[in-house]
Amino acid sequence: MFEEKTVLRIPGPTPVPPEVTRAMTHAMIGHRSGDFSSLLAEVEASLRDLFQTSGDVAVIAGTGTGGLEAAVYSMVHAGDRVLAISTGNFGDRFTEIARRTEADVISLNCEWGQPAKVEEVARILAEHSDIRVVLLTHCETSTGVLNNVQQIAHITQEYGAYLIVDAVSSFVGSPLPMDEWNVDVVVTGSQKALGLPPGLALVAMSSRAIERVKNGPAARSFYFDLKRYQKGLGDSTTPWTPPVSLIYGLRESLLMIQEEGLQQAQRRHRLLRDMTRAGIRAMGLSLVVNDEKSASDTVTTVFVPDADQVCKVMKNDLHIVVAGGQKQLSGKIIRIGHMGYVDASDMLQCLAALEIALVKTGYKMELGAGVRAAQEVYLHASNSRD
Repeated sequence: MFEEKTVLRIPGPTPVPPEVTRAMTHAMIGHRSGDFSSLLAEVEASLRDLFQTSGDVAVIAGTGTGGLEAAVYSMVHAGDRVLAISTGNFGDRFTEIARRTEADVISLNCEWGQPAKVEEVARILAEHSDIRVVLLTHCETSTGVLNNVQQIAHITQEYGAYLIVDAVSSFVGSPLPMDEWNVDVVVTGSQKALGLPPGLALVAMSSRAIERVKNGPAARSFYFDLKRYQKGLGDSTTPWTPPVSLIYGLRESLLMIQEEGLQQAQRRHRLLRDMTRAGIRAMGLSLVVNDEKSASDTVTTVFVPDADQVCKVMKNDLHIVVAGGQKQLSGKIIRIGHMGYVDASDMLQCLAALEIALVKTGYKMELGAGVRAAQEVYLHASNSRD
């Protein structure tokens, strides 16, 4: 009876709002038509507001990784020296993309669960004044750590380098005012806090980045050449066939975020984070990221005894899916996503299911302790608003 029932509490893909699903059923239109140009122009304007930039946003058929590749291949020129900062598995992926170019890559590999140290970034930039591009993951989805983009962007600017930020799992959920913080390129994907199915990569470019892309050589990738995308934006078109239905869904998603308000959406994500972390601590479990300032607003990572089995019980018995760990954290942690189309009741349900799975796999705890702690956080926040 419940074969298809699945409640996603993973760090993406995330639940798709019914309004977005309905929007994607819009009758197909020609991707070189005036109707599509009007649609794309509307979406572009909303995206600039959401990225908080006066620059351009390339809408690319692909996932976040495709957006990262487009950014690196278009911003990094042959022979450039690149600083790649990694705080986990997705930082490693970012680094690997850079290594596929003809760049000289310097790696700063940080302890998993710890943010990049701003002073260490400054030291490397001071020692290597010829670094042209810096790569940084905002929210490291594999560990749930949030890096200090604002301070690292400031240092990067001081040394005349360009900063490319992977905001795939932080966009909308955490503050990232692109122009205010002087970030050159921000990349995200559709299947996270935007609440769309996978299939779109969004690459926002500052005016400074646009000049580098326009005046630089053609990217080594034919499809992911941002120069082609930027050139087409003046005519509200894309260089290649776009996923029209997803862009209709994106328009609806952006309208929903505008209706809620970006700051309110960020407060909601922070509340869900605080509820989840309080619940986890009340269960007697350890968080991967202990420092509140460095804890992601969109994904919480938890050390769990018999983590893989806990995931199985939650999925098979209660139809709630959380993610396991990656690489050296495989089998040791679970990752709980709380981004996009998610509210407080969803997190209470997830914490209750986690308690049941823990007890069924032999963990000793008082049922309801985690849920109660999360409820108290919610009530405190609610009373503060009243």
